[in-house]
Amino acid sequence: MLDLNFFKIPKIIIALDFNNKKSAMELVNLLDPNIYYLKIGKEIFTILGCQFIKELHKIGFKIFLDLKFHDIPNTVFNATKAAADLGVWMLSVHASGGKKMLIAAKKALQSFQTAPLLIAVTALTSLKEKDLKEIGIQISLTDYIVKLSKLSNDCGLDGIVCPGQESKKIKFLFGNTCKIITPGIRISQDLLYDQNNVITPKEAKKFQIDYIVIGRSITMSKNPIKKLDAIIESMQ
Repeated sequence: MLDLNFFKIPKIIIALDFNNKKSAMELVNLLDPNIYYLKIGKEIFTILGCQFIKELHKIGFKIFLDLKFHDIPNTVFNATKAAADLGVWMLSVHASGGKKMLIAAKKALQSFQTAPLLIAVTALTSLKEKDLKEIGIQISLTDYIVKLSKLSNDCGLDGIVCPGQESKKIKFLFGNTCKIITPGIRISQDLLYDQNNVITPKEAKKFQIDYIVIGRSITMSKNPIKKLDAIIESMQ
């Protein structure tokens, strides 16, 4: 069995970006829960709901519930508490919801003996600087990510989601106290799809990223295990 801790490489979260249970389980049944984590996003959660998370827990998987809560503080407080009640390992909120919302999310976890990691999404990997300007944000993408990362860190969150290229600066500023989760992982022959800010698994290790999220590179692969093995090998 591969031991990712031994190799000190980023841990791998597989995004179950499917629109049906059959396809999702075909991949899940190939994966070792001792090696891989699973991400449940908006699409599959909307289709399959909480029961699917419970089924994955029974198999032994740790779940990253990535619903990116972004609402008024009271609503996010209640949603965060409900997510923690499911026993998920990690969950996400949007850092752009502001200080009061982030503090409310953190407060929602205080009563849990084993609380999930609370992670703030800074900027989506699909964003370019022109997209920021279109919504009235005039600073650079890097400065925007750093600003939201600092806010999240100050509010006591466990880490942030950010594009890989920005992770170097975040690690420099906040060290290992701030966990970094990075999507947009591609190897050379992969298509970009709608991602703009992408890095390779080897770069993820170099940048000291804690967790990499891999979706379509695996879910659309004809041989996902072979590809995962190649990804792990490239990081060793």
